[in-house]
Amino acid sequence: MFQAFKEVEVALRTKGNFAPTRHWGCVNEKGVDVDNGPLTDMNDPKAERQALSNLFADAIGSYKNPSSHRHVTIDAPEAVKMIVLVTIFLGLLTPEDQPVSPEDRIMPE
Repeated sequence: MFQAFKEVEVALRTKGNFAPTRHWGCVNEKGVDVDNGPLTDMNDPKAERQALSNLFADAIGSYKNPSSHRHVTIDAPEAVKMIVLVTIFLGLLTPEDQPVSPEDRIMPE
């Protein structure tokens, strides 16, 4: 699961042109900033832009970060929910005609 959410982070960094050295919190904050984020659809109402920004931050905080700091057991039904969420994020970040290139992906060693 860690790897799946890492792909979301890589896609957000790639689409937003953020350096790999930039801290995740800053990438998320700037990338989907409610008022001027390069990945924010300014046609959406402000409340919806804020909700999407929160969704990115909360999902990474809830699903990726715990496995970065400790061993986490995930049962199959929870894993399915997490994969669906990753799929939604990647769909928002990488339109089908512009997938994340292999060199931008962080693959397991």
